[in-house]
Amino acid sequence: MQPTDPRLAELGWRPFFAAQVAAAEAPACVPVRVMAVHRGEIAVAGAGFERQISSHLPHSAGEEDRATVGDWLLVDRTSLAPVRLLDRASLFRRRAPGGDHRLQLVAANIDTLLIVASCNQDFNVARLERYLVLAREVGVRPVVVLTKIDLADSVEPFVQAARALQPGLQVEPVNARDPANVARLATLCGPGETVALLGSSGVGKSTLVNSLRGGDAIATGAVRENDGKGRHTTTVRAMYRLEGGGWLLDTPGMREFQITDAADGLAEVFDDLVALSLECRFTNCAHGTEPGCAIRAAVLEGALEPERLARWRKLAAEDQVNTTALARRRKRT
Repeated sequence: MQPTDPRLAELGWRPFFAAQVAAAEAPACVPVRVMAVHRGEIAVAGAGFERQISSHLPHSAGEEDRATVGDWLLVDRTSLAPVRLLDRASLFRRRAPGGDHRLQLVAANIDTLLIVASCNQDFNVARLERYLVLAREVGVRPVVVLTKIDLADSVEPFVQAARALQPGLQVEPVNARDPANVARLATLCGPGETVALLGSSGVGKSTLVNSLRGGDAIATGAVRENDGKGRHTTTVRAMYRLEGGGWLLDTPGMREFQITDAADGLAEVFDDLVALSLECRFTNCAHGTEPGCAIRAAVLEGALEPERLARWRKLAAEDQVNTTALARRRKRT
């Protein structure tokens, strides 16, 4: 196996992954990338072949020792049975719905995250901030994509609201049904690179995927007129080839995306509040009634929106609860 095999490079193989393959493993194993995840099986692609194999990985112990879409695996050269999972360059995960705090792996080895929001009543600043925290935590470049611009009286208020979330944040308003209008998004994904779509149901993700791919392979669902929300139309996490040589990863619509172990992401997205907190009189200031609280003073002066402070507190509290629960689960397993 050559680390620079062009067929693997087309799939996103890079030195980071090649360095993990020991010389003793190379004769007996080949690397494959997980292209789709099904119940009990995964679709994989390697140098010149595609196959559906068992998703069972030997010696897997923790919740993150499972293959998810975008992962790289070593498989037996003859039987194609999974041997081991390679370390990830990035991993998106969430706490699964319910009360057991179980982790659900979403996607691995993503280069750019397209955060999709629609220019209608479903536009939600708090949700965008949540997705930005996730992107910053794993070190993936976020780009906000605003869809359904053809249905909005004015797109500019949505663009300004999104750009205000972080300095330098790239925001791209598009008509997802117009391939020519969507074409500029393809430049964000060069040969061998992977972009992922993340957004709630009904924002036009499947339509965007179809326009990027130049087809109608993904079913699209109707949006309810009373609230602008839609049903889930993507049921399997899968990667799709783009004309420019990159890969697009679509995920089922997810409204409940709890953040976990994301302190760094929170600090980056809310860096203005973190900087203000350093000016508080007390290092353990809760930013409530304590004297000398710089954050409370900024709110009173009109320099900080109370809504942004409330969103920061909510996400920080959520992260603390979920991170503590995750640590307990890891200790038990």
